Amino acid sequence: MKQFSKPILSLILLLMVVGQTSAQDPRFSQYYASPWNLNPAMTGLFNGRWRVTANYRDQWSSFLAPVPFRTYSAAFDARFEVGRNDYAAFGIGAMHDEAGTARYMQNKVHVGGAFLKQLTGGRYKAEHYISAGAQLGFGQSSIDWSQLWFSRQFDPTSETPDMSAPNGEPNAGADTKPYLDFNAGLLWYALFGDNGFIYAGGALHHVNEPGISLIEDDQETLYSRWSGHAGGQFPVSDNLSLLPGALFMKQGPALESDFGMNIRYSNNDLNELAMRAGVWARLGNKPEKGFQMDAITIVGMLELDRWMLGLSYDITVSGLTDANNSRGAFEVSLTYFHPGERRARVVCPKF
Repeated sequence: MKQFSKPILSLILLLMVVGQTSAQDPRFSQYYASPWNLNPAMTGLFNGRWRVTANYRDQWSSFLAPVPFRTYSAAFDARFEVGRNDYAAFGIGAMHDEAGTARYMQNKVHVGGAFLKQLTGGRYKAEHYISAGAQLGFGQSSIDWSQLWFSRQFDPTSETPDMSAPNGEPNAGADTKPYLDFNAGLLWYALFGDNGFIYAGGALHHVNEPGISLIEDDQETLYSRWSGHAGGQFPVSDNLSLLPGALFMKQGPALESDFGMNIRYSNNDLNELAMRAGVWARLGNKPEKGFQMDAITIVGMLELDRWMLGLSYDITVSGLTDANNSRGAFEVSLTYFHPGERRARVVCPKF
């Protein structure tokens, strides 16, 4: 039986990983702190004039260092009053994700807008709102081919790869063509007089399923991603409230569910200081094993007037613990809210 050399086996494994990751999106454990990536309908859904969000995720550094999976995201959005109880919003956001030794990279930039309308409400009544949004942008994927070597470059004399030798690969150096990407979403929420609220929304990303192949004659596409999310804030005292939430996503054959709760404490002063702490669980489907627990996320957040800082850590509980000793992913989120010039008639939840 013919034996494969280690370089060939490494390349096969790389292509298997690339084929899987290229068809799926990166994601954040603090999904509620990354509204631009969660649901286009959340554009402009905040109290203030404009907002800036930034997110960073570092995954599996324990055994993939110095090249762990890393995800960066930043977005800006602003809203404008267009009626007594209606708002229009626009925004722009970007994401960069890199994975593996070959640094498979995904880059995306979108512009988007949303319209927020009050459905019902009034004095002593719950206020109901609905928001619809969409995003349009471009993306591109690539590989750092300089990090790879092939069997033709192996020097049997020195028993090391000769990176200066030609690799003979017809597609080496290829990147995907820039592709058009379209996302859309819808969200409903209701506010109650005691600072409580509930919400539910859904989104469809990559409606057009763009082609993302690194090989010209291949038809690999980016799966559409369906997501639904719901949650709320339920006060238990003047200073303490509970913020449960759940997210379900499906992209191609992959399924994922995140659910949990943050506990929020606030001093309710003019310069509000609030703290959140919570625990979240993530489940995912495994080939031939069904739906299984993947990780437990510990979250801590600090709200200070216009700023919100979130830190979280994923504790791996799946079979991957044998490789990473339960050390999963570190994540940080930062949000700045710029106040409006006057008190708005439309009030938004603090997700």
